[in-house]
Amino acid sequence: MNNPFDYRPDEACNVAFSELVARLENENDGLRAELEAGKMLGVLIAEDGNGARHRLYAFSGQLGSGGFHHEGFVEPAFDYLDPNGYFKTHEARISALNAEIDRLECGDYAAICREFESAEARLNGELADAKERFTLSKQARDDRRRSESCSADELAAMVRQSQFEKAELRRLKKRLEAELEPFAARQAAAQARLEAMKNQRRRESEALQQWLFSNFRLLNARGESKSLSEIFGDTPLKIPPSGAGECCAPKLLQAAYRRGLKPLAIAEYWYGRPKGGEVRMHGRHYPACRGKCGPVLGWMLGGLEVEPPLGGEFAPEAAREPEIIYENEWFCVVNKPGGMLSVPGKGASLSVEQWLTERYGPGRYVRMAHRLDQDTSGLLIAALDPTSYKLLQSLFATRRVSKTYVADLEGRYDPATMPPRGRISLALSADWLDRPRQRVDPDGGKEAVTDYEFTSTDLRGHTRVIFHPLTGRTHQLRLHAASPLGLGMPIVGDRLYGSAANGPADRQLHLHAQKIEFTFPTDGQHYCFECPAPF
Repeated sequence: MNNPFDYRPDEACNVAFSELVARLENENDGLRAELEAGKMLGVLIAEDGNGARHRLYAFSGQLGSGGFHHEGFVEPAFDYLDPNGYFKTHEARISALNAEIDRLECGDYAAICREFESAEARLNGELADAKERFTLSKQARDDRRRSESCSADELAAMVRQSQFEKAELRRLKKRLEAELEPFAARQAAAQARLEAMKNQRRRESEALQQWLFSNFRLLNARGESKSLSEIFGDTPLKIPPSGAGECCAPKLLQAAYRRGLKPLAIAEYWYGRPKGGEVRMHGRHYPACRGKCGPVLGWMLGGLEVEPPLGGEFAPEAAREPEIIYENEWFCVVNKPGGMLSVPGKGASLSVEQWLTERYGPGRYVRMAHRLDQDTSGLLIAALDPTSYKLLQSLFATRRVSKTYVADLEGRYDPATMPPRGRISLALSADWLDRPRQRVDPDGGKEAVTDYEFTSTDLRGHTRVIFHPLTGRTHQLRLHAASPLGLGMPIVGDRLYGSAANGPADRQLHLHAQKIEFTFPTDGQHYCFECPAPF
């Protein structure tokens, strides 16, 4: 079977998905409207014991009032939404507890808090008035003491008056504290009751979640079964993320195993509009997510022969070696091929930094001053001593390095709908459950700014564009190209945000760092390097 994390869809999957889309578009109910708001749909081609092929369909998560169950789609991997089942019964209890907490917070507890605050304000006001009277009385005595005509008897009387007022203030404070105590006691009792209810809610929620994770069991091709708790127990996450096991691929595999079918090919496609800041295009296939589905599918694929990735975890191996196009005593400039890492990664793939270290020898200092995505080709600068490394890093951090990229985009540029040149500014953040993907995130993302200029279109329907990034966020140019909030045209060969199937046979990403220029502080010289795109 194909690798669900890196694949070109089998043609049988494409045909099955096209037929599904045709069926959905003939329906005019609420299901279609919800799908058009954005949903991942999956197709599995499987074989029975007689060699007959079967098509299975799934949607991610839940869908409309039908929840997990809709005609034409497989059942959930674990159905915990039965109204009379354990999960929904206990969830109803937690919901009732939530409602009771809300009523207490907004009703009795709020009224008791208001009563306490009102009494506290009234009593504090009484105490403040007394303090003001006693302060004025003390000032009058102090003025009289400074008078030359003040007698000894008067001084003694003033001492007695001062002692009386201090005692009177202590008695007043004690009385006011006693008056406030019933209000404070009622507030403390209500708060303790509220905290107890919240602790009960937390305990019941955690217990229900643990029940779900322990009872949500998934099969593999060997007929073995594991719970979500067991599957994620050995991962850095430890606890399954929300929605684990409810994506298309786990549903499809579970349904196939239950039916005694052998999975042959699987593919997931986006249907409808993108949502949640993700860059998804209607009708395009996408790999399974790494955060939720990585551990799950790692278990469920056990016992199947699965194709290796199509060339590296997320990118093909470099087809050629880097080329040093300039070097001096402080730095060197390298033309990196697409498919090669800039710096060492988790795998065994050779990086530009390692390649340079091998070339210069282990005694030579080599550090990359910046990075390019593995799939991106083009110009990279490496520092050859610690001081130069800090200087170059400072130039990049303060945006004193001018960078020019060239890219081919899927689709023809339409001057009627988009200016030929302009600026894209979108806040971006990591999609932590589907790394290395990034997403548009206006609330929590970091600013990413790119100037662009369209230059030409070709006979294949591709548009050539020049990018000048003013910031250096991860996948910035790829998202600015593909997002509907940017240019709305993915870069050719982009398997994360576009479709590698629409790119060239070698799956090369058509994004190249073509030009870089800066003034180097050590010698004050202005450097400009340029290297043509390989596509």
